[in-house]
Amino acid sequence: MRKVAGVVLLLTALLSLIMVAFAWPATRAGVHDIPLAVAGPAPAAAQVVQQLEAKRPGAFDLRTVPDTAAAERLIRDREVYGAIDLTSGKPEVIVASAAGPAVAQALQQVAQALAPAPDGTVVRDLVPLPADDPRGAGLAAGALPLVLGGIAAAGLLTTLVVGLGRRIAGALAFAVTGGLALVAILQYWLGSLNGDYWLNSGVVALSIAATALTILGLESLLGTAGLAIGAATMMLLGNPLSGLSSAPEMLPAGWGALGQYLPPGAAGSLLRSTAFFDGAGAGPHVLVLVAWAAAGLLLAGLAALRRRPAPVADADADAKAAMVTA
Repeated sequence: MRKVAGVVLLLTALLSLIMVAFAWPATRAGVHDIPLAVAGPAPAAAQVVQQLEAKRPGAFDLRTVPDTAAAERLIRDREVYGAIDLTSGKPEVIVASAAGPAVAQALQQVAQALAPAPDGTVVRDLVPLPADDPRGAGLAAGALPLVLGGIAAAGLLTTLVVGLGRRIAGALAFAVTGGLALVAILQYWLGSLNGDYWLNSGVVALSIAATALTILGLESLLGTAGLAIGAATMMLLGNPLSGLSSAPEMLPAGWGALGQYLPPGAAGSLLRSTAFFDGAGAGPHVLVLVAWAAAGLLLAGLAALRRRPAPVADADADAKAAMVTA
């Protein structure tokens, strides 16, 4: 009975951990330091900045720019999520729903607060989501398959394939085929992605490879414990903190930033960049994914070195040593 009780308690703790990992970021999501531009004459821009800071303290990371073109350039370069444009006299809120539908919705609420009059404030979507998926549901739902793909690859290869080199080759091959398949579904069937199919597929392949190689490296070094640690990190931390369904800045303070240093978060942001923003802002996310993949290979290399048998002494050398001793 003690063993049964122990298993029950362990399962309860695990289930509670899973609930916290997934529900806590979702229930505590909000607007935190969202990068936002304010375009227009300096006095008018300063007044709007003061108004936003007074009404929504800590909600926005505001920067002022002189005109509409500068604001649009910041949005397309993924330096801000949107802009309040005052250059025409009447405020216009510029959003980019492709950067995050939840943020675009929050900026529309800002627009209503700026001009509660019947005609309201004009809202313009500079970088919209595809017409076939205007809510970005397909991309948000794709976060889980990205994580599960890498975990499943590492688990099955560890179980069914003998030899670390063969496992790594299998992981890389699956990353390519998995990337091609997942992006084909998202882009051509569901219509959730724009951009170049091959480039988007490369992003997903890099994401799967980063996850699978990391877990394979941990397993090769630590055994079953390494497999569990890797899978738990990607599933219980990486997936809920990816920000793919909203935005990293809408997660509890600090956790969204952490999520961008894990493969699911980096892959989600990178895929938005290649699909909707011509690759703008892609560099840091590529480095994160490459670093995880390289770390996995390094761990695998260390495991291989540790398992290498000690060199057998040369028979002639042993004979000579024996003669000298005699």
